[in-house]
Amino acid sequence: QVQLVESGGGLVQPGGSLRLSCAASGFVFGSYDMRWFRQAPGKERELVAVIGIDGSTRLADSVKGRFTISRDNGLNTVYLQMNSLKPEDTAVYYCNLPTRSFLYWGQGTQVTVSS
Repeated sequence: QVQLVESGGGLVQPGGSLRLSCAASGFVFGSYDMRWFRQAPGKERELVAVIGIDGSTRLADSVKGRFTISRDNGLNTVYLQMNSLKPEDTAVYYCNLPTRSFLYWGQGTQVTVSS
């Protein structure tokens, strides 16, 4: 069964950095794109970053130049490196596996950017 387990969230000051991890199991990790979403209070869930099976990446305009998505197929893990964090980055961050039949989600990890 598919499992996605996020970690690495926390409280950080503006300008700080965090690295989120998503440990995946239950499927052939290297055969799927992986995505990070986030959802701030009172807002819709939004796509933050995508990494393809070939390592190609796409980032939301709001995080370009500050966030990086990467993957380690040997460890079945996808990462989101977040630098120069802003208060508006505060949200629950979710790892996502998009398959043809279903979208799988992790439980989310809270990121709070505040002084």
